[in-house]
Amino acid sequence: MNYNQAAEQAMTIRLDMELPEYPEFVEGIRRAPKRESKLSESDIRLAVKNALRYIPERYHEQMAKEFYDELMEHGRIYGYRFRPSGRIYGKPISEYKGKCIEGKAFQVMIDNNLDFEIALYPYELVTYGETGQVCQNWMQYRLIEKYLEELTDTQTLVLESGHPVGLFRSSKTSPRVIITNGLMTGLFDDLENFNRAAAIGVANYGQMTAGGWMYIGPQGIVHGTFNTLLNAGRLKLGIPKDEDLKGKLFISSGLGGMSGAQGKAAVIAGAVSVIAEVDISRIQTRYEQGWVSCIMDNLDEIAATVQEKQEKGEAYAIAYHGNVIDLLEYCLAKNIHIDLLSDQTSCHVPYDGGYCPQGISFEERTRMLAEEPEAFVELVNQSLRHHYELICQLSKRGTYFFDYGNSFLKAVYDAGEKSICKNGVDEKDGFIFPSYVEDILGPQLFDYGYGPFRWVCLSGKPEDLAATDRAAMECIDPNRRYQDRDNYVWVRDAEKNHLVVGTQARILYQDALGRMKIALKFNEMVRNGEIGPVMLGRDHHDTGGTDSPFRETSNIKDGSNIMADMAVQCFAGNCARGMSLVALHNGGGVGIGKSVNGGFGMVLDGSERVDTILSMAMPWDTMVGVSRRSWARNENSITTCLEYNKLYQGTDHITIPYCADDAVIEKAISE
Repeated sequence: MNYNQAAEQAMTIRLDMELPEYPEFVEGIRRAPKRESKLSESDIRLAVKNALRYIPERYHEQMAKEFYDELMEHGRIYGYRFRPSGRIYGKPISEYKGKCIEGKAFQVMIDNNLDFEIALYPYELVTYGETGQVCQNWMQYRLIEKYLEELTDTQTLVLESGHPVGLFRSSKTSPRVIITNGLMTGLFDDLENFNRAAAIGVANYGQMTAGGWMYIGPQGIVHGTFNTLLNAGRLKLGIPKDEDLKGKLFISSGLGGMSGAQGKAAVIAGAVSVIAEVDISRIQTRYEQGWVSCIMDNLDEIAATVQEKQEKGEAYAIAYHGNVIDLLEYCLAKNIHIDLLSDQTSCHVPYDGGYCPQGISFEERTRMLAEEPEAFVELVNQSLRHHYELICQLSKRGTYFFDYGNSFLKAVYDAGEKSICKNGVDEKDGFIFPSYVEDILGPQLFDYGYGPFRWVCLSGKPEDLAATDRAAMECIDPNRRYQDRDNYVWVRDAEKNHLVVGTQARILYQDALGRMKIALKFNEMVRNGEIGPVMLGRDHHDTGGTDSPFRETSNIKDGSNIMADMAVQCFAGNCARGMSLVALHNGGGVGIGKSVNGGFGMVLDGSERVDTILSMAMPWDTMVGVSRRSWARNENSITTCLEYNKLYQGTDHITIPYCADDAVIEKAISE
C-alpha cells in the first residue's frame, strides 16, 4: 500500500497541495537565538522526518533539505516557508472564516499572539518568555487555522504540543479546543530531554498563555505587577493601604513580553523605577508604546534623575540600556537606597539566552549562544552568583528583594550557590529570599481568590472595551475589601493608562464571585446587542491554575506544594463544565519540570448556554485553588471557604481543615 497516497485521499483537512512561495522577512524584527539541541545523527534524521509528516510526498526531497538547513542554523525546524507573508495580527472576528463563533474567536487570539507588536520573536512563533510558543512551527499554524475554519459547535479540536491531532465529535456544551503542551513523563521531565524533544519536533514550550492562546500583550501582567509592588510597599515599607509608592525607588531588569510591564506598573503605583535591559530593541518597543518614560545608559544621569523625581514625588520609569549587575554595583558604591528590588529576566532558560552575563553585549550574547555555548554557560553562572552577592549586600542595607517568579533563585542555586537555600544544602525547603507569591500575592490575593481575570473584545472596537470597563466597575463594590477598592480604581483608570497593545483587551484581578458576576454581565450585554462577542480568560498564573513550588504554590506550607493535582483537576473540571478552550502545560514561567499549569478561554455569544457554563465553571476555576490553600491551613483561604460554603449551601461544599495547635504537636513529640 502507498501510505502517502492513502493519506492524501483520507484527509479533507490538510496543508495545501502546492508549496507556498518563501516569504520575505521584515527588517528589524527580533529573531530568536539559535536553540540548544545536542542532537545525535539519528536525532537529526528523526527531526527532519518528523517535520515532513505535514508535507505531501512530492515535496519531500526539496523540503528535507530546507528543514535540515533550518535545524542546523536555528536549532529548531520552524518551517519558515509556511509563514503567511506580511503582518499577522488579531483582526476583528468578522474577518475570519469559520463554522462556529469559537473557531473564529480562537483565530483572533492566535494571530494576536503573533503580532509584531506583541510577540518577542514572531518569526519563531515565540510570544514571550524567551521560549514560549503558540505552536512549534508554521506548518502547525496553517493546519490549526484550517481546522478552526472547519470546527463546528458539536466538535472538539485536540492539540498536543502544537500538533492538531484532529476533530472529534462532542456536544454543544463541550470544549471546542483542548490543548496540552510539553507534558513529559516523569523520568524524562527535565530540560535536557525537553530540548531534545523540542528539537525533533514532538514537544512545545507553551509557557503559559502563549501556547494557550490567551496572551494579551504586556497588559496581561501589568496588573499583577502593580498589585505586587503596591502590596510590597504596604507589607514591607509601611505604606498605608490608601496610599501609593510615592517617593519610593523600585529597581529590576527585563523589558520583554512579561517583564515589559514593570515600568508601567511602577508608574501606576506611584514609584520611581529603573528597569535594566540589554536588548535595545525591547527598550525601544516599550518606549514607543509609552510603557517607560525615558531611555538612559549613563548611570550618573540616572542617579540624578531618580533623586529629582523622588524629591518631587513624581512617578517615573527609566529604561536603563545596560546590565542590571552594573546598575546594582553603582547603587552600592554611591549608597543609593533601593526600596524594592527584583529581577524578571527569563531565568527559566538562563543558558538559552534568557539571562545575559555581565561584561558582554546583547549581540555578543547571541554570538556566544551559537558559537561558544559552554563558555556562555560559565559566564552566566559567574554573573548569577555575583548578582546574588549584590542582592545580599543590598538586603543588609534595608532593601526588600523578592523573586518575581522567573526562577531567578533556582537559577542561582543551579549556578552552584548553595547558600541561597534555606537549609543550606538543596532547594527542597525553598530559598532565603521569598517568592513574590509566598510573601505578597499568595496571602493578600490568591488566598482570597483574586487573580488575573481578563477579556478580549472580539469586535476589535475600542468602544466595546470602554463599555466592558464601565460594566466591570458597576460589578465591583469598592467598600467590600481594600483589594476591591484597588481593582475598582484600576479598571476606572485603565483607559487613561493606555494599557492596550494588540487586541482590545483588559486585565482585572477579581475573585471567584466577582469573575462570575462580570462574566454574566458581559454575556447579557452581548445578548442585548450592546457589544460584540467577548473572549474571557485568565493567566495560568492564578489561584487555582498552577502548581509550582517556587512560585504560584510557594505559600502552601503543608508539603503539597510539590504536587500537581490542583492544576490537573482545574483543567479537567473546566473541560467537564464546558469552557470553550482548555489548556494544560508543563513548565510555565519557571521552566520544564518545575510547574504544571492550566488556563481556559470562554467565548461569550450571549446565549443561555454560556450563562449556564459560566455559573458552573467560573466559581470552580478559582475555588479549586482557594480550597487547596484552605486545606493547607492558609488563614485567609479558610475564611473565604467558610463564606463560600454558606453562600452555596446545598450545591457546593468544601472540606475545611481542623487546625492543630503547635504546642499540642510539640507535647506529643516530647513525651
